[in-house]
Amino acid sequence: MLELLLEPEQLSASSHATHNSLVSYEAICALSFLIEGTVNNSRTIHPLHELALWQPCHGQNGYSKISKTFSFPKLENWLRSCLIINPFGMTACLRSGKKLAWAQQVEGTTRRAKIACNTRVVPEVSPMVIMSQVYKQTLAKSSDTLVGAHVRIHRCNESFIYLLSPLCSVTIEKCQNSTFVLGPVEASVHVHSCDNIKVITVCHCLSLSSTTGCTFHILTPTQPLILAGNQAISFAPFHTHYPMLEDHMAQVGLATVPNYWDSPMLVCKEGSDASVFRLLPPVDFYTFVIPFEMEGDTTETPGGLPHAYQKALNQREQKVQIWQKMVKEACLTKDQRKQFQMLVESKFYEWLIQTGNRQQLDSLVPPAAGSKQAAG
Repeated sequence: MLELLLEPEQLSASSHATHNSLVSYEAICALSFLIEGTVNNSRTIHPLHELALWQPCHGQNGYSKISKTFSFPKLENWLRSCLIINPFGMTACLRSGKKLAWAQQVEGTTRRAKIACNTRVVPEVSPMVIMSQVYKQTLAKSSDTLVGAHVRIHRCNESFIYLLSPLCSVTIEKCQNSTFVLGPVEASVHVHSCDNIKVITVCHCLSLSSTTGCTFHILTPTQPLILAGNQAISFAPFHTHYPMLEDHMAQVGLATVPNYWDSPMLVCKEGSDASVFRLLPPVDFYTFVIPFEMEGDTTETPGGLPHAYQKALNQREQKVQIWQKMVKEACLTKDQRKQFQMLVESKFYEWLIQTGNRQQLDSLVPPAAGSKQAAG
């Protein structure tokens, strides 16, 4: 990177730096976009160009007050000797952040869920919350820890995760066969390298890369961005609510209009649009119920549903009413009603198992008193 920032006259004939090459102060200012740090392990973060001009560092980075340039070899050595893993990044958060006992260890698996946040060590900016390897369980949280947080969800499988707080940004990576219900996201939701997941959220921006068979129920004022490597993506309107949803939307500055959920943009065109994404057909559309009680005023999906999807729901409801009327008018005896009820319950139980919804229902049962999830 340093060689790329050198002026042409500072390069050799082979376009490489020499022992006498000088790096301009403007180049260091440009690097400040990528590199920042602290002095003597303080909590105050400074951009690179401010650190480079600090008097005690001049001998190490080769700064000349006369030419206002840096010696290339000394500057490179100084940067290499000072670079460390981002203390506010994902690795450091899992290693030294506050551990959150939000998930339970599932018997019969060697995978251990890891959930942590860096609120104890992060400076006065949005904290990071990491969730990794949550496996075969339902995890639901509405917490001050999540408010305004950057959330990273990594390698979660066969789980249902509800994060019902206003968030700053969300990244979902390498997850499979899971459902994520997110509170309103002020900035972006990015999904990468995921298979067969469902994401339900109100967000400012959604971007996708290397995903397969995923469904997105969204409300967003910008076009969803489809980057490289995606297949069989489905977009559908946002179709749920929880009591604090509209309050949380107001906190992050999101409204119900405009809504471009149905206007994705193919940024990297690798094939026909049809092979990459589709709009979910109304016949396959069902509303989603968040199965938790909270205080708040929101009682319906903000902004309502598009006409075609609402019509499909109404027609399905009419069929249910017709069926109920038919059963009522069948004049079944007491034994027949009992037998009929057993048959319906049996078929419903089979459907729960076949669709995987049995696991979700079982995981909604509150844990024993000795293993309750910790607050956070």
